[in-house]
Amino acid sequence: MKNSLIAAALLAVPAFAMAANASAADDVSYNYVQGGYTATNGDGNVDADGWAIDGSVAVHPNFHLFGGFNQQEIEDTNIDVDQWRAGVGYNHEISPKADLLTRIAYEKFDAGSNLDFDGYSVEAGARASLTRNLEGYALAGYESYDSDGLLEDDSNFYGRLGAQWKFNQNWGVSGDVKFSDGDTQWFVGPRLTW
Repeated sequence: MKNSLIAAALLAVPAFAMAANASAADDVSYNYVQGGYTATNGDGNVDADGWAIDGSVAVHPNFHLFGGFNQQEIEDTNIDVDQWRAGVGYNHEISPKADLLTRIAYEKFDAGSNLDFDGYSVEAGARASLTRNLEGYALAGYESYDSDGLLEDDSNFYGRLGAQWKFNQNWGVSGDVKFSDGDTQWFVGPRLTW
């Protein structure tokens, strides 16, 4: 896993090597917190739903810290699945309304009964202010978990699409969908931006 983490970090280096004086695109903020409903439609008709909270804080014009937690209950069971994520992102303005975005994160998956895995993810894409009230992003990523062979496939590529409809400068509603190896995970809820 250590070699995979080093390889993932090296994939992120080209974005970090860009001009240091760039900042976030207009109308795109990396300071927010959001919470809401999340669900997973899994491969093999295994579905789950629950709640999620996540956020981001800009620590530099080009860097932000982000994290999230979601808890879902697998349908027709009493099994809760907890997922944690924490990482660092780099944003580079490529136009007045769009950013190139690169992120790397530590991931944690816990379904109880010794089904507790650590991992990482790396993703890259673009985030943009599409209109005065609409913001969107598209990311491609790779995630890997150290499951000691307990998971059939402990690493895979994924795609993530998201959008936010802004009611005003501080409040909006956001949505996110992640497509990963036959599973679809989605989120919808209010967002507070500052």
